[in-house]
Amino acid sequence: QGHETRLLTRAAGGDYLWDARPGSVPPEAITWAQGVISLNGASLNHLPWTASYRRLIESSRVYPSTALAQAIAESSDPPQVWVSGSAIGIYGDAGDQILDETAPPGETFLADVVQKWEAATETARAHTRVVLARTGIVLARDGALRPLGLATRFGFGARIGPGTQWWGWISLIDEVRALIHALEMDSIVGPVNLVAPQPVQANDITRTLAKVLHRPHALVLPSPLIRLAMAGADELLLNSQRVHPQTLLTTNFPFHHPDLQTAITATQ
Repeated sequence: QGHETRLLTRAAGGDYLWDARPGSVPPEAITWAQGVISLNGASLNHLPWTASYRRLIESSRVYPSTALAQAIAESSDPPQVWVSGSAIGIYGDAGDQILDETAPPGETFLADVVQKWEAATETARAHTRVVLARTGIVLARDGALRPLGLATRFGFGARIGPGTQWWGWISLIDEVRALIHALEMDSIVGPVNLVAPQPVQANDITRTLAKVLHRPHALVLPSPLIRLAMAGADELLLNSQRVHPQTLLTTNFPFHHPDLQTAITATQ
């Protein structure tokens, strides 16, 4: 869209170097930028979630966000907007409850992490418009669909747990477009749910994936087996989050992939 972008990175090759800790953000990076997007965080797909890896999941989100908030608050010329990564994991395990941006946080491990992640932006809120991009499952070839897709391609399409748990999802294209929308739309402040307008249950996703790939969907992965296999990370698959993108809809965001089959087909 004609914007100039620069990268704040821990490795050589970027425009600005930092170590992702408070005090390490070059002041010139902040004064240069009109907008900031931060999507930091160790992968949730890494198993097992040992005690040390749980600490890394939290620190890799909270520390860089704290550093950016401090740099923005101390800047002589802060950016107009900061879109800070967040996640629908904040809602915990909410059953069939419809969750818009006003819904209370849950009580799971990820809910606690995301609350701390969002709270880390507090220092910057008096100086710039802060958007908390609560992202759902991103449907992309190398994203959340990869392990499910591989299993399904080999004929192991399966119901995951009860299959009735709600999964908030969004296509990769709409994820990127929604981040840009949040940058440009001055009325968006605070949490925004980055999910498609049609929430689905887990069984809908696994069945649709099997249908698109022309493979069977005949197996069942029972919840106890998932808890055993995922070594503490089972909330990724078993928690129920029926998330509604109220802010995106209110601000007239045009979804490119509003329905599940179109989104999954686009990844193949």
